[in-house]
Amino acid sequence: MIRPVSLYIGLRYTRAKRRNRFVSFISLVSMLGIALGVAVLITVLSVMNGFDYQIRKQFFSVAPAITVSTRQDISKIWPELSRQVSQVEGIDTVAPFVSGKGMLTNQGLVSGVEALGVIPEQEAQISSIPSKMTEGKFSSLTPGSYHMVIGKKLASSLGLMLGDKVSLFTSQTTTTPFGMLPRFRQFTVTGIFDMQSGFGFETGVAFINLKDAEKLYAPDVIGGLHLRLHNVFQAPEISDKLNSTLSSNYYISDWTQTFGTFFKSLAMEKTMMFVILLLIVAVAVFNLVATLMMTVNEKRTDIAILRTIGASPRTILTIFIIQGGLVGIVGTLIGIVSGILLALNATEIVNWLQHVFHLNLISSSVYFVNYLPSRLQWTDVVNIAVWAFGLSLVATIYPAWVASRTEPAEALRYE
Repeated sequence: MIRPVSLYIGLRYTRAKRRNRFVSFISLVSMLGIALGVAVLITVLSVMNGFDYQIRKQFFSVAPAITVSTRQDISKIWPELSRQVSQVEGIDTVAPFVSGKGMLTNQGLVSGVEALGVIPEQEAQISSIPSKMTEGKFSSLTPGSYHMVIGKKLASSLGLMLGDKVSLFTSQTTTTPFGMLPRFRQFTVTGIFDMQSGFGFETGVAFINLKDAEKLYAPDVIGGLHLRLHNVFQAPEISDKLNSTLSSNYYISDWTQTFGTFFKSLAMEKTMMFVILLLIVAVAVFNLVATLMMTVNEKRTDIAILRTIGASPRTILTIFIIQGGLVGIVGTLIGIVSGILLALNATEIVNWLQHVFHLNLISSSVYFVNYLPSRLQWTDVVNIAVWAFGLSLVATIYPAWVASRTEPAEALRYE
């Protein structure tokens, strides 16, 4: 016989007799409910991890982790400033820029943009946009050429194609015999990129050469450096170091100040989804409580006999905790295996469903990607397993306590 005796009896009670199949059925339902909850939790959290990873990857492939801004002539000081900034540990690459607001107009169509003056060779080191060109070349942004590279969505909204002319109006003014007029310049579209994601880069940013931007926005030119980091989560720490290193002529900002709320909302959404889906496991656990209470009522005679021959209340308590714990651990293991298989194949399953039923479930205009990403994290699997098994054990406490309080004389009175 298996030792200790409480383990043997607890395992034996999990197998229902022929006359008590109903209790066994409820135990099976509880087990499958726990398995379903665990599998859904793992799959959903993996999908949310996949979206979070893809959003961060695409966002930081185009957006700088840290921006150093100044009103000084950046075209002259950026090599020395770059050398000074690069001495701070954690900074990967840097690229100079000049930024200004403006409006693009073409045949009566208007769109507000941020004109970003860059050096193509330097920008390619911190941004993936030069590698996302569908038409033209990013390297066409040469000084004095007044060429422009825009996103595919912006080009479509303005009716622009490669080689077309477009006018960029700025907030600066020019004095003429007719009075003060807005300063503008005609540019030639020499490149169109397609990020296949949101974040506004395809509709709100127009790239021009650094020198051209300085001429267009002089004398109120705002320039600086865009910094790429080895670890984007060190941005606040590195920003503090730059603040203590650089003079007061520079303003340092990082992505946590401009986009931090967005990524915090993603993290909160994952947490809330975990809590909500954990209720599925809780429902299955309630079934487990009912199952154990019926088992306790059925086994009152057995419990009384065990007490009569010397079994302690603690032994009786352990018997029913083992019985409920076995249901919980088997359901948890089934859910873990099912959840891992679903999480690892979620992308292929959704792609197959879209192909078979001719559906478009995932749109890049809404979800930033055009497929269902899934990224399994083993820490999530461990947390879910601990919570599911822990709730199962908690569910066994009350029925086991009731069993341990059984009085032998009372239970055997009518036997």
